[in-house]
Amino acid sequence: MIDPNFWKGKQVLVTGHTGFKGGWLSLWLQSMGATVIGYSLDPKTQPNLFELGNIAHGMTSIIGNIQSLDTLKQVLTKFSPEIVFHLAAQPLVRESYKDPINTYATNVMGTVHLLEAVRDTESVRVVVNITSDKCYENREWVWAYRETEALGGYDPYSSSKACAELVAAAYRSSYFKDGGNNVALATARAGNVIGGGDWSADRLVPDCLRAFQSGQPVKLRSPYAVRPWQHVLEPLSGYILLAEKLMGDQGYLYTSGWNFGPDDRGDATVGEVAKTIAHLWGDNAQVDIDTTKNQPHEAGLLRLDISRVRAELGWSPRWTVKQALQATVDWHRAWICGKDMRDYSLSQISNFQRNELNGNMV
Repeated sequence: MIDPNFWKGKQVLVTGHTGFKGGWLSLWLQSMGATVIGYSLDPKTQPNLFELGNIAHGMTSIIGNIQSLDTLKQVLTKFSPEIVFHLAAQPLVRESYKDPINTYATNVMGTVHLLEAVRDTESVRVVVNITSDKCYENREWVWAYRETEALGGYDPYSSSKACAELVAAAYRSSYFKDGGNNVALATARAGNVIGGGDWSADRLVPDCLRAFQSGQPVKLRSPYAVRPWQHVLEPLSGYILLAEKLMGDQGYLYTSGWNFGPDDRGDATVGEVAKTIAHLWGDNAQVDIDTTKNQPHEAGLLRLDISRVRAELGWSPRWTVKQALQATVDWHRAWICGKDMRDYSLSQISNFQRNELNGNMV
């Protein structure tokens, strides 16, 4: 269970704070009283959560490239963060096919640069490096992947995230072993994350919402592919809890890779998710199949085993796929209606956290 009091006054650096997950995380940390410093490129889409949610209002926002080691070192030296969440990344599979060099430069060398900057910053005690469920060597089997499974990656994006895991492991054993150098480093792997404020291209839920809002049918590339779907607040709650554990006297016990995925209620095909969104949206929203040939390879079946986080961190998911999709559609509708999206996003965080504290389903 997250301890909001733990975060009051904490100096926290979030890389990738202008992105979808980074924006939600920055807002959540602000709501608990943390002093948040963000480091990222400008938002990639228009519109975007960072601007609509006025994320910069409650933090120090620095626009910079994760590939710039000198700038990273300057930022860490100036602000002396205690905790670092590393989310800056090129996050899209299909984009990685188009631009593999930038994908590797950002996801692999960006991680190297971040950890190098941490090595030179005495204030840092905790690093949570966010990778992906796609870091595993996907064998298309029905069993869920455990943290001990082999790393791999068919496409450049997946491969880059496996590489980022290896980079973190090497730095941990070489420089941060058992909390040495005063740093506890862990990695976190999550599934397909959804929620309000995501306008990324070639992602199912944003594609659905764009199509339905414009009165067009959404076209599905892989309707039978199974994914572990979860609302963005689910894995973020895990990352926050993991950071709290890493900061403790025995933080070295948690310095490894962790899966933060849904339980069986979160597994669904692309087609099932699209149809559920269409139902929640209404207005005769339609779902079609994209028959275009020669599509880039994408995994057909991928599940995460979350037994370890349940047993050792006491973390478990709370929302079903439908509940996650309902919250996402509600956010999008609120934006269309012109509501204050910072306040609305904070209210979703508050409701989620209240239900976590009560141990109830939303």
